[in-house]
Amino acid sequence: MLTDEEKLGGIREQEGHWVAVSDLMAGLMMVFLLISIVFMIHVEWQRKKITDVAILYDHLRTQLYQDLLTEFEPDLKTWGAELQEDLTFRFNKTELLFAKGESDLNPEFKGILADFFPRYLRIITAKKYRNDILEVRIEGHTSSAWYGAASEDDAYIYNMALSQARTRSTLAYLLNLPDVANEKSWLKTYLTANGLSSAKVIVDAAGLENDERSRRVEFKVRTDAEGKIATILEDALP
Repeated sequence: MLTDEEKLGGIREQEGHWVAVSDLMAGLMMVFLLISIVFMIHVEWQRKKITDVAILYDHLRTQLYQDLLTEFEPDLKTWGAELQEDLTFRFNKTELLFAKGESDLNPEFKGILADFFPRYLRIITAKKYRNDILEVRIEGHTSSAWYGAASEDDAYIYNMALSQARTRSTLAYLLNLPDVANEKSWLKTYLTANGLSSAKVIVDAAGLENDERSRRVEFKVRTDAEGKIATILEDALP
């Protein structure tokens, strides 16, 4: 049998063991608490960064929209064009752009582009915007129709080839305009041609496709704000 002294020693040893465990648990709790605090600070910091970038982007977009509108508002009706607040500059008059099923620019569209693009380029490459431009997209869009196509898929593919050819011919014409020669290096870095076939047709209030409005050419500006927000979100992911 254990003596009273031995029993007391065992109890003290158990007490020491539980004290060590409780100290360990308290230490772990402090670690978890610190991790939680750091995580919350990180999330709040990321949220603030995203908010700051979004505010700057909205200010940039609003200012650029106003500058473009001031410059081109007198011409929009004549050109059959429209400027949207998301910085999409859309040319809608199909009969002025290309002959049906062709990718060569009509003389009327060449005249419009020769007037439009140097002025457009001067605004978007101004000092207050130039370093925030990621891409200037020329987008070609078609209706979903293609006479004689055996299927909807065939019509889509034919229209894809056509829209791509049209944006390439537009790009080639713009690069050779004398009034943009001093910015040709910049244009080769940021100006792109994108044929989208009938992927983004225009529909009316009833949801029906508007063939005429779907056949269009658009110029779109992408700023680095989108890229910055995407990078922040990627960094925030575990």
